[in-house]
Amino acid sequence: MDRFRMIFQYFQSNSESVMNGICAMLALASVKIYSSFDFNCPCMPWYNVLYGMGVMFIPPVVLFLCGVIINKHTVMMLEEWTRPAGRRHKNAAVVRYMFFSMLQRALLAPLVWIIVTLLDGKCFICAFSISVDSSRFVGFPNDTGLDISRVLAKVPCKEDEIFRNSTSRKAVARYLRCWSQALGWGILLFLIVLAALARSFKPCFNQAAFLQTRYWSNYVDIEQKIFDETCCIHARDFARKCVIQFFETIHSEMQEGLLSKPDDDEDPLHGITTREQVNQLLKTWYRCKPELDVTKIAQRLSRAKASVSSGDGLPKSTEQHCCGEGSRSKYTIV
Repeated sequence: MDRFRMIFQYFQSNSESVMNGICAMLALASVKIYSSFDFNCPCMPWYNVLYGMGVMFIPPVVLFLCGVIINKHTVMMLEEWTRPAGRRHKNAAVVRYMFFSMLQRALLAPLVWIIVTLLDGKCFICAFSISVDSSRFVGFPNDTGLDISRVLAKVPCKEDEIFRNSTSRKAVARYLRCWSQALGWGILLFLIVLAALARSFKPCFNQAAFLQTRYWSNYVDIEQKIFDETCCIHARDFARKCVIQFFETIHSEMQEGLLSKPDDDEDPLHGITTREQVNQLLKTWYRCKPELDVTKIAQRLSRAKASVSSGDGLPKSTEQHCCGEGSRSKYTIV
């Protein structure tokens, strides 16, 4: 349980970890699906090609689309690219970073499927059995009265009567499986070398630009989260005040027993008290994002802290107590 808890906490640490975990699970699911898939080659010319290539490339397309759909960067990229500029210009580097991040994660499961199918060899044998030169194999049954392409199309079928007393079928299957596995290992080696080169030459590029792009990409995600959380808080307090206002017209005991009167010292509504104002707030947030400048609120907090430290923010009870003592002292003197 401790290991699962640590893994779960790691995935919850940031959105990138969550996306990496989801893509890894999707890749493992693709391997599980292929291992449980019942492969049955039709053993007919041209149908073999359609079936073999279809099994090899159609599921990767589906897995790629699933990876694009579940990837969080897809929605973020589209929203960032299609939003109105407002007072904040669009950063093409951030959109490009999100696109490549989404593309890398979405391609993981399809590549795993293709490599697994090539290493297994069944799809490759079914698709390219009719393209083999039969004269290279000794004992190939050419006296069956059938077209040579139809005979070659029967190679994936182990129990066919044409190859019952011939070992040439196994030779052709081994030949095609050898090419399939060589292609699969070649693709895997190319991907590993490409990843190693990308990791090695990464320090040679401008790291400052990369850090800035990654920072603002994370900022877009965090900003949207904070905006959603603030909207939830505002909607909760807005609904609470509406319900309290409704219950004020009912019996006073219901109000005292079910609802407590809200504390108006700190108003989470920020002056937004009507439906039109809420809708206008949401439209303004979408059409014109605020500037990336928090100088005003920082200065206001600094002034508030300075006033508290200078004694202007003294509690009312203390102030009244001091005034009371002063009044009593003055009255005694008189």
